[in-house]
Amino acid sequence: MHHTKLGRTGLRVSKLCLGTMTFGLQCDVAQSNAIMDAAAAGGIDFLDAADVYPLGGGHNTAGRTEQIVGDWLKGKRHQFIVATKCVGQMGPKPWDLGMSRKHILDAIDASLRRLGTDYVDLYQLHGYDQHTPIDEALEALDTVVRSGKARYAGVSNWPAYKGTTARRRRRKVRASSSAPQAPAIRHATGTTRNSKPSTPCARWPRKRD
Repeated sequence: MHHTKLGRTGLRVSKLCLGTMTFGLQCDVAQSNAIMDAAAAGGIDFLDAADVYPLGGGHNTAGRTEQIVGDWLKGKRHQFIVATKCVGQMGPKPWDLGMSRKHILDAIDASLRRLGTDYVDLYQLHGYDQHTPIDEALEALDTVVRSGKARYAGVSNWPAYKGTTARRRRRKVRASSSAPQAPAIRHATGTTRNSKPSTPCARWPRKRD
């Protein structure tokens, strides 16, 4: 398996990233573990999850995928690059979703508990929330990275123009702050899996869902 740089960062990851969105619903624990075993045997050391996974579930299944991945990673966490995401609905309250500072900071802590680790390598916003100012979301991502809970941060499933706006706003946030800002949006740029114009996000080379 060849490795390549993650976006504009210095981090090198396997060219294939294993998506896990079916783990815990369409695939039971045994099937999920078998898939991860086979991926690892083939040289894939980049795993992508999200707090709302498995896809197609509800509040009662949200987080199940991260739990399965976390259990499988026990004793071998350092051998893999782990990515996860937030923004989706995780509970019945209006603050249980979106890009607000509260939700992002609550969500990263919950994901780390389920994954059984004290950090993820890549933390992404899993969609765009039009009700939250971009500055608030960027500052929350900076907080996540500065706290050591994520090595890099980025976005997924964003329109290209929103990613461009985020990068511009981040530069303004940095310029108005006396403290150095953690690497966030600028470090996770790539293209989405569709054929639309290049979208700043963390859909790095290719991944299997």
